Amino acid sequence: MLKLTARQEQILNLIREAIENTGFPPTRAEIAAELGFRSANAAEEHLQALARKGAIELSPGTSRGIRLRDQGTGSAARPARSRPAQMALPHPALMQLSLPLVGRVAAGSPILAQEHIESTYNVDPALFAAKPDYLLKVRGMSMRDAGILDGDLLAVKKIDAARNGQIIVARLGNDVTVKRYQKTGAVIELLPENPDFKPIRVNPDQEDFALEGLAVGLLRNWN
Repeated sequence: MLKLTARQEQILNLIREAIENTGFPPTRAEIAAELGFRSANAAEEHLQALARKGAIELSPGTSRGIRLRDQGTGSAARPARSRPAQMALPHPALMQLSLPLVGRVAAGSPILAQEHIESTYNVDPALFAAKPDYLLKVRGMSMRDAGILDGDLLAVKKIDAARNGQIIVARLGNDVTVKRYQKTGAVIELLPENPDFKPIRVNPDQEDFALEGLAVGLLRNWN
């Protein structure tokens, strides 16, 4: 890997921290805002340079299609772990994940109930920060400023606990919603990423609330 500039190391650290804290790499706009760039195009230029130097991989067609390579560099480097010898990997087509696509969810029934599954997608696991269990079709624009739009396919990993700042899928009453998780004391808030929407407050004794999963990636149909 070629030596990185100080700015490139800064962006690489920002990407790593975003993935560790939220499960998502940042969007170009988020990188630009964090580092004071005038436009997302400046962030894109730095990302392309990082990709050419082998620090990251960029996946076209996804709003957060940034993947860290195994090796770090400079201050962002991490200790290398010894690995056992491996046999040759199978053909890439055999390594794809088969994920159910969940559409509208009926009230009171499991999110992965057969009647909710619209189809199955075969996808490259390298697109995601962690291995997802299913895809959820996003409804509405409450997470617009996080780069999650109506009609997107959100990759979701099943969990039973979340950290503050993570983007999660939650069941609340008759609805399944995508929001940013925030817990203060015993009170949980589900925060939108669009000023046109209000936060949802979950009371400690609210029985109709449940975490359904953690967002670990996003697919978008550009047609």
